[in-house]
Amino acid sequence: MTEIEKLDRIAISVRSHKLLGQLLSENPEFEAILRNSKNETEVVVGVREWIEKSLKDRENAFRFYHASHSTRELFDSLEWRDYAIIRILDYIDHAGKEYPDLNLRGEIAVSNPLRLIWLAVNKGTGGAKPDFFIDMIMLFRQLRGESKRQDFSRQRVEQWMDRYPSGLDPRIVQLREENKQRIIGVLMKRIDSGEVESSRYYFEPGLTRQQKLEKMERWWEEYKFHLHFAVRSPELLNEMLNHSLDPDTLKILRDARDAGIPFFVNPYYLSLLHVRVPYFAVGADLAIRHYIIYSKQLVEEFGNIVAWEKEDRVEAGKPNAAGWLLPEGHNIHRRYPEVAILIPDTMGRACGGLCASCQRMYDFQGGRLNFNLDKLAPDEKWTVKLQRLMTYFEEDTQLRDILITGGDGLMSSDNTLAGLLEEIYRMASSKVERNNSLPEGEKISELQRIRIGTRLPVYLPQRITLNLVKILKEFKEKASAIGIKQFLIQTHFESPMEVTPESTIAIQRLIAAGWTVTNQLVFTTTASRRGHSAKLRKVLNDIGVLPYYTFTVKGYMENNAVFAPNARVVQEQLEEKVAGQIDDKYYDTIRGFPEEAHLMVENIEALRRFAGLPFLATDRNVLNLPGVGKSMTFRVIGITRYGRRILEFDHDETRIHSPIIHKMGKVVIIESKSIHEYLTQLEELGENREEYDGLYGYSIGQTEHRVPVYDYPEYEYEHTHEMSNLEL
Repeated sequence: MTEIEKLDRIAISVRSHKLLGQLLSENPEFEAILRNSKNETEVVVGVREWIEKSLKDRENAFRFYHASHSTRELFDSLEWRDYAIIRILDYIDHAGKEYPDLNLRGEIAVSNPLRLIWLAVNKGTGGAKPDFFIDMIMLFRQLRGESKRQDFSRQRVEQWMDRYPSGLDPRIVQLREENKQRIIGVLMKRIDSGEVESSRYYFEPGLTRQQKLEKMERWWEEYKFHLHFAVRSPELLNEMLNHSLDPDTLKILRDARDAGIPFFVNPYYLSLLHVRVPYFAVGADLAIRHYIIYSKQLVEEFGNIVAWEKEDRVEAGKPNAAGWLLPEGHNIHRRYPEVAILIPDTMGRACGGLCASCQRMYDFQGGRLNFNLDKLAPDEKWTVKLQRLMTYFEEDTQLRDILITGGDGLMSSDNTLAGLLEEIYRMASSKVERNNSLPEGEKISELQRIRIGTRLPVYLPQRITLNLVKILKEFKEKASAIGIKQFLIQTHFESPMEVTPESTIAIQRLIAAGWTVTNQLVFTTTASRRGHSAKLRKVLNDIGVLPYYTFTVKGYMENNAVFAPNARVVQEQLEEKVAGQIDDKYYDTIRGFPEEAHLMVENIEALRRFAGLPFLATDRNVLNLPGVGKSMTFRVIGITRYGRRILEFDHDETRIHSPIIHKMGKVVIIESKSIHEYLTQLEELGENREEYDGLYGYSIGQTEHRVPVYDYPEYEYEHTHEMSNLEL
């Protein structure tokens, strides 16, 4: 007997029986098909005939269903009932197919919902859980036209946004000052007692308490102080938070330490957490708190975490999953012809703190990433390796966009970063010179965009020093002269509560240097609350930051606690983010924003005013696929007996990919939690479940078109279409 056959014999629970009864009573035609069918095949035939006959007038639904690749225009033509028609037909088409469920460490999952319902009706078995039946009840209500999605209302969106204060609220600023003084007091005791020794941060004999406090205040403005005194243990974390952590949380953190999960949070970022919770901001810091506090699921899965992005696995001499041949080592990652990620062998491999939902937790598990900062300092070999990496970039025919990241792109010292940018400048200059001797049609792509990926403006804004800004400004001035046109800082604000006076100053400095600052939001459970992302977009716009991506949480069961289903990502896009949708007539205006990056605050405010928008929705909602690239083009093609949805993703039609995607086909993922489980979690966070009505119905997604502020400039010459460094 197979494992699937064993599962099919499991009796359903009393709760599942009651939900099944509700499903049948609401759908008498469906019940008749189930009771008159001798086996699951007859159920499938009966349901298909029923839908195709009774709903044959829904032309857009069937046109979308039969399309091999969907488009935004097809997607926008769908009505609410169409989603249900397409999902049921997709369930039928994929019935019985097996998928490895990496949430369950590779166990095989089979989607066969009609069989599960038939077994439950006729034998009381199938093992389907209540979450499964709730999802099916909602599906058939949508099919009948009884469920509704919430119509967009700007007034309601702004009411949701008003629930969340920003870190610029004077009352929040005052609370954080209290936190800062408490943390300073803890650190002073550790220095006085000799528990912490430092050649840089120490008190000379004879200093009064006031003099020590004045020193601590000065040190607080230095980013190295925060790295040196970063919290690495649950006990110190609890002391810094005035012993406010509950015993269960402390146990999880201690278990995490025992499991080998690093812990690293700097004092500044820790000061953003509430200890004395204000009446006007209950729960406002949750998105920050959940970035620091690990989950039980992460601890349990650590040691069994599987790499999410296949193209990040690099073997010397072999192409990665996207077909790109890369230099040896782990310095260059690549998915697209036009873009390469550069990770230097410097302090840039470290971060200013470890995020609980880090996309590279797999690398922390393997020991490739850590917080032994001294060991990450560059040595002489890096300069030699860097030359080899620049040669790779120089000879590539399609590359025009380099993202310096890590770790964190701004964790490198000023001298190291300046040296890296200088080498990129020399490489870009050589490409321009080479093109002068090549005929039209054979010219290679020149470098047009430089990006630095960093969370330090959020996590440790003290790092954005005047000297760093001088380096960035001088590089931009020099690089602009050879044709590089776009200079972006890609940061990662997760919450409006992270927008503080300190981070605002950091952003102002970067903008003054002529760099465009953009934001990538990870759509965690706490960030997915109604109005939270919309408020973040507004607050970021206020300080001159443009939203860039809103990411679905990636990974498997280790990120279950922070995962928001893709249905919620689409709902947020169509019911909240739409409040900031930019009309096409403003595209020429926004396209020119990076050319006047130093006027970003003024230009954003002017456009919001003229367009009558509370914020500019310049970001795209996407998932980093566990294959190649990013996309939000998907259909729900299956569901497990636990109610966890199975999604089939297609690639983003709006951008250039490696040709290998035509061989790879579509990408299937199984979500780590059901919609019901997610809604229950939101209720535990204080949310009203009814405000998310319609969530079950979002079973289809389509990648948004890119707002032209992020388009590449047009080349003034005809470049080759030949791809180098590619092996399919």
